[in-house]
Amino acid sequence: MKKALISAACLGSVAIFAQVKDSLQINSVDEVVMTASRKKENIKEIPSSVTIVAEKQIQSQLTVNSDITSILQYTVPSLGTNSGQTSNTGQTLRGRQVLVLIDGIPQSTPLRNGARDLRSIDPSVIERIEVIKGASSIYGNGADGGIINYITRRSKSDKNISGLTQLGFTGQTYGGTLGVRASQLLSGKVNKFDYVFSLAYEKTGYMKDADGVNLTPTYSPAKMDNYNGMLKVGYNINKDQRIEASYIGYASKSDLNLGLKTGKYGITPTIGEGVGKNLETTPQGTPRNHNFRINYDNQNLFGGTTSLNFNAYMQDFRTVYGYSDTFSGGGQSNVISKKYGVRFNFDTQLWSAKDSQGEIMYGMDILNDQTVQKLEDGRYWTPDMNMTNLAPFVLVKIDLLKKLTIKGGLRYENMRVKVGDFNTLSTIKSDGTFTKSIFVTGGDLKYNALVANLGVRYNIEPFINLFGSFSQSYSINELGRILRTSTEGTIQNLETKPIIVNNYEFGATGQISKWINYEITSYVSTSKLGASFVQSADRALTIQRSPEIVYGVEGFLHFMPAKWINFGGSYSWMEGITSIKDDGDYSAKINNSRISAPKVLAYLQVKPIPSLSLGADMIHAFEQDRFQTNAKTGMFAYGEGYVPDYTVFNFKASFEVNRNWRVSAGVENVFNRMYQPAIAWWSARDSEFVNSLGRRGTMMLEYKF
Repeated sequence: MKKALISAACLGSVAIFAQVKDSLQINSVDEVVMTASRKKENIKEIPSSVTIVAEKQIQSQLTVNSDITSILQYTVPSLGTNSGQTSNTGQTLRGRQVLVLIDGIPQSTPLRNGARDLRSIDPSVIERIEVIKGASSIYGNGADGGIINYITRRSKSDKNISGLTQLGFTGQTYGGTLGVRASQLLSGKVNKFDYVFSLAYEKTGYMKDADGVNLTPTYSPAKMDNYNGMLKVGYNINKDQRIEASYIGYASKSDLNLGLKTGKYGITPTIGEGVGKNLETTPQGTPRNHNFRINYDNQNLFGGTTSLNFNAYMQDFRTVYGYSDTFSGGGQSNVISKKYGVRFNFDTQLWSAKDSQGEIMYGMDILNDQTVQKLEDGRYWTPDMNMTNLAPFVLVKIDLLKKLTIKGGLRYENMRVKVGDFNTLSTIKSDGTFTKSIFVTGGDLKYNALVANLGVRYNIEPFINLFGSFSQSYSINELGRILRTSTEGTIQNLETKPIIVNNYEFGATGQISKWINYEITSYVSTSKLGASFVQSADRALTIQRSPEIVYGVEGFLHFMPAKWINFGGSYSWMEGITSIKDDGDYSAKINNSRISAPKVLAYLQVKPIPSLSLGADMIHAFEQDRFQTNAKTGMFAYGEGYVPDYTVFNFKASFEVNRNWRVSAGVENVFNRMYQPAIAWWSARDSEFVNSLGRRGTMMLEYKF
């Protein structure tokens, strides 16, 4: 069955859907470059599935909702829908966890996935978002489903100073919902120096459903202060050498003080009501996310045949969750992570002839990841985990006849994790009693493997370009969750083997005429030992390790019959199966916490006059009915709940007053649809059955100089 699925489901391509959607012109794919191979490349040379969310589209979506998880759900076909909360649990890419980066700096915490990596930056400083779909090892641990890389703004002007000022207001037709956001961007060039400086602040109001009722305070983005700062300075030593240093900082803090009224799954939503105890506890949110980076490029080594890139970075991250009485004595948990990394690679031209070229890239990645999950009172929920990863790699690229590109690479993953001694936390069970805390002796865990990738792209004609690829990822995702539920006295007795994902895809993309672009992609990813959340007998979440197959299809169409109008849409579908007993029987399905419902995205943009732009977006999530209720209890297990379909429309408009001033407006959930996010249904829990945001408007004033 596994071989049949692999051979039947391999169609893939490069997604430029987001790139052309908001441009009101069909951009030539020859002009698009990205860092999918850790260097700038023509998009026609990349034999893998990539979606680019361009700057214009980010700014357009920002007019509707500043939540980056919302922007992504409307722009990336195979990404799960968002929860409307601070957690991005369930927002998987192609049914697997994604590695989030900012300018190549890892934001994810794979050792203990805190599900807040997507919300780690303000969208006002993002120039574009590169989404590498499918398993990848190019940036190391955690990219089972792919990579989302936020590329921050750079200086584009030769002026000494230029800038962009934005002031916006959000609100609903209900009291207390008014919010404000402001950002200031400055950039320029002085002799050989260039710089970008940015500050952004947002204060959200209460958030209410279509009936004006407060949404749940759990993981709520309401009444939250969000801060973002960036400073990037570059120096061009000469025409071949450049050095750049940057700092990006993000923080969020909630002062929401709503009580929680728990509803009934599928019947009555959980809402915010009365006064809570949030002001008596540590505010939930992400108190700090500091990113430091220094990058050096030399394009002329060894007689001009070799280039060098050296990159060093540090990330310091902490996120805080709300108070919970599931712990003995109650408490709030934190995920705290520090990463230190160095990447260096050489790129050497092997030969260059009229009809063929060859090059080889080689180097090493060094990463130290220190992650722990603790309660505010100091109790450990996971032990201290200190991972060091040394990964040498080599990539070869051959171009033939200016139409055929062949790429292949090897990477040797060498991971060592030092795990500290700890006592497991005493947590509540379904019968109201608490588990017994046990002492677990730590130690060293060692992992190593050789992973590979191979891809071919054949650009036959403008209307048909084909590619096929095989790629692997290697990760020790959610090691902390496995350790924290230990029933053994030593970590050596636990199943902590890594996840190796094999991703296969094949695709077609092209431009049929001057005004029609298309893409179709299908894929299969397999893993001999996957990892999924399942519910144990006492309703606690545990990790299920078993062989898995995930397969799916996605595609888009973009039309531009005239310069003043463009429209189109995308479709994505996936399925996931597993052999629980590892006996070749794949009749069991991976649950809905990873396998998203089919999704349709559609958009329309018109420019009736040069200064006025009007647009509409639609998302339609299909129903998911993949599991049966328990015969005895009549309840769904976690991750298996029935998910009904829903459709939401957004509207946006912008008017250029003159070359300096612009006024924009957006309306989210235009028709005030009452619906629940997918997670509210598939989680199948009373406390998580919540409504989504009702109609909300945004006004924004922009000044550019």
